[in-house]
Amino acid sequence: MKVDNALARKITRDGLISVVLYLAPIVLMFASFQVFGYRPWEGSNEFPFKAPAFIEAVFKNLSSWGLPVIVLVLGAIEFAAGLYENKWTKNERILDIVCFVVPKLIIRPFVAYFGLKFLPLVLPDAKNAFEWVPFWWAFLIIAVADDLTQYWYHRLHHQVPWLWRFHRTHHSANYMGMAMASRQNVIYTLFFSQTYLTIALTYLGLGYAALFVKVIKSFITTGAHSSIPWDKPFYEIKWLKPIGWVLERLISTPATHHAHHADTTDDGIGYYKGNFGNMFFLWDIIFGTGIITRKYPSSYGIKHYQEEEWYAQFLWPILKSKKEGSELSHNGPVVGDAVPDTPEPITLQPDTTNVAVA
Repeated sequence: MKVDNALARKITRDGLISVVLYLAPIVLMFASFQVFGYRPWEGSNEFPFKAPAFIEAVFKNLSSWGLPVIVLVLGAIEFAAGLYENKWTKNERILDIVCFVVPKLIIRPFVAYFGLKFLPLVLPDAKNAFEWVPFWWAFLIIAVADDLTQYWYHRLHHQVPWLWRFHRTHHSANYMGMAMASRQNVIYTLFFSQTYLTIALTYLGLGYAALFVKVIKSFITTGAHSSIPWDKPFYEIKWLKPIGWVLERLISTPATHHAHHADTTDDGIGYYKGNFGNMFFLWDIIFGTGIITRKYPSSYGIKHYQEEEWYAQFLWPILKSKKEGSELSHNGPVVGDAVPDTPEPITLQPDTTNVAVA
């Protein structure tokens, strides 16, 4: 399977727009310096952000052990509420646990240790080279760069057929919950930009801002995968609706991200062909790859899912499935994420029903 010409042109066009988006916060930062006569690289750093020590400690703890504990607690609540019912088979349970534990206990510590050993060798003069960048500008630059890169990483794994199998594991479950946020093939995780970005930025002197981005992004993405529809009050309570209108276009919510995990697009709610945003749904708004319905799909997963062995889903193509005809089997078909008769994004409707952004 190949990318058709129309899609290739759209990817190219959107890629060029992305270059502008990457540069925009940097240009704005230097423009503000020019307006206010501010030269932080010369030592005139008059407006740095420095949070109280206890706030810094909170974010550091959240980044290390706090977030996993929160995810486990909320996951236990979901389990107690009957979210998984008969869906969490032994195979699915092992897969979710392995995907949650291995990156946190093996991959990230390994990358952090060797990254901080490797960077001084190849960039000996770059240590703390950008520590002069004011906190809020660093936060904005990193948030845009990190999440826009992840948007493209995610989008290409859907739109380029041969990449799909590296991301398929994230979509194979027929349920949504906290476990889904980390459910990924190990190769997808290894090339995940944030795995390396935080380490590199820490070395360059932007570790504090990178830490804030990481924690806030983790909260948003975990909340978007949660089975708890925390965004629903913003669609139903009158005085919250204006906030909800902004919120659902700015960040990923359960309604917008659950649509991405639906197993069909036939109901006008599911849209696995778009809604690629991770922290920011804004990218889907800009590139026309999303829909907003304020509703939640009735079913999730992949129609042709064979519940392949957990090790094949986690370690493909190193280990392959023994199930005949599976995408993850030896010489398995490359089918991409497509199903027949995929509809175009729905048209604009009033707030009470569907709101299209594509």
